[in-house]
Amino acid sequence: MSVRQEMQPAGAGSAAIAAPLVSIRGLTKQYGGHVANSNIDLDIFPNEVMALVGDNGAGKSTFIKMISGVVTPTSGTIRIAGEPVFMTAPSIAREKGIETLHQNLALVDVFTPQENIFMGREIQRRVLGAIPSLDHAEMRRQTISLFEELGLKAPDMTKMVRALSGGQRQAIGIARLLLDRNVKLIIMDEPMAALGVEESRLVLELIERLRDKGYAVFIISHNLEHVFQIADRIAVLKTGRMVGTVRRADVEHDEVVSMIVGGRMPQRLTSH
Repeated sequence: MSVRQEMQPAGAGSAAIAAPLVSIRGLTKQYGGHVANSNIDLDIFPNEVMALVGDNGAGKSTFIKMISGVVTPTSGTIRIAGEPVFMTAPSIAREKGIETLHQNLALVDVFTPQENIFMGREIQRRVLGAIPSLDHAEMRRQTISLFEELGLKAPDMTKMVRALSGGQRQAIGIARLLLDRNVKLIIMDEPMAALGVEESRLVLELIERLRDKGYAVFIISHNLEHVFQIADRIAVLKTGRMVGTVRRADVEHDEVVSMIVGGRMPQRLTSH
């Protein structure tokens, strides 16, 4: 198997996909004399789950910040659906269909699920044709519809999110992203961190549903067990450099550990 073959998508229905959704070439970020990311190449395809792994300090956070517009690259290119994009702000990433679900989820604990989902995008109606008022019924209806699309039971709409489980909170965060129908790529930073076994299973199933609906999902995780359960392909970073990208089905757990620690592709995957 060639390295080029390893770069191809491996998700459900991926055989018909030729072009990547996001194509990254030579992406580099320097802070003075410190190189956080160096000359990174990566393709992310629709309808797949890509996992990014590496030790602490490998450069994962900086890389994700460049894709999501938080940090401007020093050099390199990002193409989305074949078009070059100069990613200088999160608003540009969102405009191009890239949304990021951060580890803290950025939920307001004292808001209900629908209030969190529609925060900043509240739906209004006119009372007596003139007085503006929040349309709570419509926001509730759309919130329930979003959960139905995700194949999930909607949480109690009367509860504050601080009273909900970690898995339910993750689902609310994802539903909020999907309210924007332009979303194509969802970046998830440690989505199973601090979750119990059952809640982690529910989040993994949710990620599978997103992939099956055609989204690209890019997860950052330290948990290789979860990565091997959900990822179609695995990208490994070490000291700011891309070690390589492998199909989950083509590697063993120990080989990925060796890539993380040793910074080299398995020899059997580099031969033609």
